[in-house]
Amino acid sequence: MSRIHPLDSYRNIGIIAHIDAGKTTTTERILFYTGKTYRLGNVDEGTTVTDWMAQERERGITIVSAAVSAEWKGYQINIIDTPGHIDFTAEVQRSLRVLDGGIVVFDAVQGVEPQSETVWRQADRYQVPRICFVNKMDRVGASFTRSIKSIRQRLGANPVAVQLPIGAESDFIGMVDLITQKAMYYDEEQGKEIRYGEIPADLQETVTKLRAEIIEKAAEQDDQLIAKFLDTQTLSIEDIKFGLRQGVLKGKLSPVLCGSSLRNKGIQPLLDSVIDYLPSPQDVPPVTGLHPHTKEDITRTIDDGQPLSALVFKIVSDPYVGRLAYIRIYSGKITQGTTVQNSTKERKERIGRLIRMYADRREDISEVYAGDIGAILGLKESYTGDTLCDPSNPILLENISFPEPVISVAIEPKTTADQEKMAEALHKLSEEDPTFRVRSDENTSQTIISGMGELHLDILVDRMLREFRVQANVGKPRVAYRETITRPVTKVPYRYIKQTGGRGMYGHVVIDVEPLERGQGVVFENKIFGGAIPKEFIPAVEKGIFEAAETGVLAGFGMTDLKVTLVDGSFHEVDSNEMAFKMAAIFAFKDAVGKGAPVLLEPIMKVEVLVPEEYIGDVIGQINARRGNMLGMEMRPGKTQALEATAPMAEMFGYATELRSGTQGRGVFTMEFDHYAPVPESVAQKISG
Repeated sequence: MSRIHPLDSYRNIGIIAHIDAGKTTTTERILFYTGKTYRLGNVDEGTTVTDWMAQERERGITIVSAAVSAEWKGYQINIIDTPGHIDFTAEVQRSLRVLDGGIVVFDAVQGVEPQSETVWRQADRYQVPRICFVNKMDRVGASFTRSIKSIRQRLGANPVAVQLPIGAESDFIGMVDLITQKAMYYDEEQGKEIRYGEIPADLQETVTKLRAEIIEKAAEQDDQLIAKFLDTQTLSIEDIKFGLRQGVLKGKLSPVLCGSSLRNKGIQPLLDSVIDYLPSPQDVPPVTGLHPHTKEDITRTIDDGQPLSALVFKIVSDPYVGRLAYIRIYSGKITQGTTVQNSTKERKERIGRLIRMYADRREDISEVYAGDIGAILGLKESYTGDTLCDPSNPILLENISFPEPVISVAIEPKTTADQEKMAEALHKLSEEDPTFRVRSDENTSQTIISGMGELHLDILVDRMLREFRVQANVGKPRVAYRETITRPVTKVPYRYIKQTGGRGMYGHVVIDVEPLERGQGVVFENKIFGGAIPKEFIPAVEKGIFEAAETGVLAGFGMTDLKVTLVDGSFHEVDSNEMAFKMAAIFAFKDAVGKGAPVLLEPIMKVEVLVPEEYIGDVIGQINARRGNMLGMEMRPGKTQALEATAPMAEMFGYATELRSGTQGRGVFTMEFDHYAPVPESVAQKISG
């Protein structure tokens, strides 16, 4: 089977935005106009294709990013619809890692919202070129110019309006294409037919002014275009599009379009812009990785003839077909029935079925080529972030890193019959979601599940109930505290000696511990010279340190942000073994940490509250009462204010209810993890007491 589309006809794009900006509706309209669906799905009615989970349809939010494929004017577009809710940040992160370009959707009334800022920064980090779509132009209070201004001010971006809306709010009837200078009107309800007409007279002056700005910005992106522009003072439509495309690929500018997805206006020009401005896999730099054994750098170009390198970016337990692994292929190709190497796990994997996903419909294919996104059925050992490669040409691609969970709950099965089902369900869910952790509490023998927020754990428990038919009791949410030290301690010795009949046990270590900056985790360094401890026992010491760091000395929470250095020790020719050194390391670590003035750390959340002006005093009072710290306020359209604050996670449980009752249901808030900070003494005593 040969390639259907040439490489430059692929677009791997993500639709990213704040919660409720209209990402899923935009995706649904794209599927409708590209002929993948035959009726218009609606989030409010629960009839969308990409939000196929029961919980997504009930709550009207996206939880798992769905990969869908569509065709437009001979181009294959792979779209990933990502969630906007901060609890599902891992979904956005892993999607950005494998995408070539993005459409960032903004609400025309609100402009840039907190989560739009978060995803924009994440896209900056992964250097994903993007175009902007100002949605909901039909709503009361919508403003295209204000939205562009907020993109420039709050994101520090360089937005370039390539369209101008005709009318706004209930009078929004179409838009002017500033590049071709044509007006587009949407007379028909389903928006399939676009009527091209004259530019309204009252907009003519603005169109001329904005077009001149676009030509200048396009010319700046390319030396030949600058020369042409200086000669003729104008550029052709092809030249303008070429210049803008260069600017988008370099991350220098972002074209801005407008429309209303719900009212079926503006989607076809958005698809044209995806093809005109966003990169194909060929426009993206070659992927680099390491050789798993020699650790030397390897570069692979996006080419079917190169050895295979692919990244697993998502695992889904599909109720009908089993375990699906979504992959992005960077070089080479994957063929059904072949064997590939998982270089992260050092295991071979056989490729069972290869599938192209059209949201919840699937189609069997025999090969997936470089630059494409597909799904594999039946991989046993591969998880999110693993690299699949050619066994004879191994490569290890950079893994995807995820934030640590900040909230835990205890969960127990209602009956013994549920016990086994629960273990299997938790295992499958943690395979799918890297920010969801499951562990057993040694002291209470309870199963503890941890995640990114209350909604995150709610959804997971709900899925357990529905998909896996597990009945379980769930405890009260608990905060994932951490422990650290505040002062360095040097040369802490521990000799582990056991004499029994026969061979004894002997391990002797001397360690230094010192505090690190926030977010550094636990670092181990070996400074043994001259063989005071033989090399083969060093890994056992390291293992002991990391094991001991899992439970701190104050209240049994995991240790973080400290460095342990092994500086000295001794061994016995006969009695020393790995176990003895591991035990010596554990006891030395506990001793050292106890002397390092340990403190409890708690997760501090960044909170943004949107409230009508008359409730500001009450809301500030609520936040202060929850040990919050006000950072600032900003006016928003419609006489509302956006309050920014930080507050400890522990104090934010049940805040949604308090905010609703204090603002007659009109206040909304978003919250995301910001940093860890020491717990005040009075609170720490309650926690560890």
